[in-house]
Amino acid sequence: MANSITIASPRITCEQCPIRGLSTFRDFSPEELSFVMSFRQGEHSADPGMAIIVEGERNPRLYTVLTGWGFRYKILEDGRRQILNYVLPGDMVGLQGNLMTEMQHSVEALTPMTLCLFERERLASLYRGHPSLAYDITWIAAREESILDEHLLSIGRRSARERAAYLLAFLDARAKASGIAKRGRPVTLPLTQSHVADTLGLSLVHTNKTLRKLYQLGLIRWLDRGCEVLDTEGLYQMAGWRPPAEGRRPFI
Repeated sequence: MANSITIASPRITCEQCPIRGLSTFRDFSPEELSFVMSFRQGEHSADPGMAIIVEGERNPRLYTVLTGWGFRYKILEDGRRQILNYVLPGDMVGLQGNLMTEMQHSVEALTPMTLCLFERERLASLYRGHPSLAYDITWIAAREESILDEHLLSIGRRSARERAAYLLAFLDARAKASGIAKRGRPVTLPLTQSHVADTLGLSLVHTNKTLRKLYQLGLIRWLDRGCEVLDTEGLYQMAGWRPPAEGRRPFI
């Protein structure tokens, strides 16, 4: 895993932000937009496999994902990895560092990514001057906690087949809500079976057998560079889960 990403001047202005045009995200007021423009420092780009945040390090920045996929994970001393969640456009990365001196997890780019860069030290000014944006950050943190609750339930109580169905249905819903995928079309998730295994807490052999069963049921098709979701409703039914209705979600 590479441990640096490229810092560049903004190529995409806040007025042209692709996230603002999506119906699933709330827009800024003129005052909020002006503050975000001053809060923003630049853009980061990351190639697949590059580290955005490294566990145990101090990072002076916050990021909002503009394009691409990444994942959050922790790793044991013997190299075993647990993927905690995936980050997609609109997600904020690095907020945990405001509460702890060192990051407690790592974030790695799964696909080419573009991220907006914010100075962590200026976050206090957001809370003092823009309570609506402060509420948005609280909402983002609470949503992350809710997602992790569902992931923990899945690992602890769902069968292997139900876990896999839940994960793929969850990522399918996230891709559609973030604008990566078009509704009504099959979604291709840029995962390897190793990513799935490290998310579900299963061996690679067990993961392969489980995904093969979903393929035989016509729910998915595994491709060279990821998994294509063919039957979202079938995955929902197998997992016993549906994405919650969120309305228009915030982002910074």
